[in-house]
Amino acid sequence: MAVIAITQHLGTRGELFGRLLAQHLGYRFMTAQAIIDEASITYHVTPEQLVVVDERRPHFWERLKTDTARFIPVFRATAIKHMAQDRIVVIGKSVAHLTPDFGCVLRLRLSAPLKHRVAEVAAEEKLTPAVAERRVRDYDREVRARIQTLFNVDIEDPVAHHLTLNTFDTPMPVLIGMVAAAAAEIDRTVTPAQWRQMRDLALAAEVRATLLIHPKIGHAPLEVNCDGGAVHVNGPGLVPPWDDLIGNVARQVEGVASVEVVAEETPAPVRPG
Repeated sequence: MAVIAITQHLGTRGELFGRLLAQHLGYRFMTAQAIIDEASITYHVTPEQLVVVDERRPHFWERLKTDTARFIPVFRATAIKHMAQDRIVVIGKSVAHLTPDFGCVLRLRLSAPLKHRVAEVAAEEKLTPAVAERRVRDYDREVRARIQTLFNVDIEDPVAHHLTLNTFDTPMPVLIGMVAAAAAEIDRTVTPAQWRQMRDLALAAEVRATLLIHPKIGHAPLEVNCDGGAVHVNGPGLVPPWDDLIGNVARQVEGVASVEVVAEETPAPVRPG
């Protein structure tokens, strides 16, 4: 079972494509907005705060970028939780870049000639062709800069995705068949160990987000790992009572079997010779 994570250029009919693909495969379909809505409820933050990660109006993130370190893990934890359940098509500007390549995820990029994208945006948003072209160009530039800043990924680099499709010059049913074949190949080759890595990553991400939003823990520089439900938290200064607090908070996350909290040792000062 595969995870198909879609990013798109503006005006490439990505949500329509994603829904049709999910219907064809019998997969669940999820948008970035649905991830934001769920994350806001789970982690008690507002949807307006979470748009820093996957905002529809790219200029808006600049006003919130100071909170990036807090909100990206919350969005990421929610997205990867759903990905780890497999059989899902998810679309958003950052969803393809939230997880390492364990062989379970197909990163799909949707593109199209500028003229088609401009016409699509002009019709959808009732804009003149000149205004629609400016919007498309500005949008592409802003989204590219934001994703590169937040995730250190150039979304225009072909190697950032496994597959790039032109959604206008080839009929959608043909494109859907191509992606379905790729998903079938993932189903054939992915191993249980790779899915275990995905599930461990998802649980570690949930624990990290839960610790991050705790008022007494917040931005503490913690490293969280998971192996089969056993969570390991490492960081500086995790001595009593902080180790007990972190352990108790982590155990509240569903699926956590055990928690080990280890204080990172500070290197001993070296006297000059």
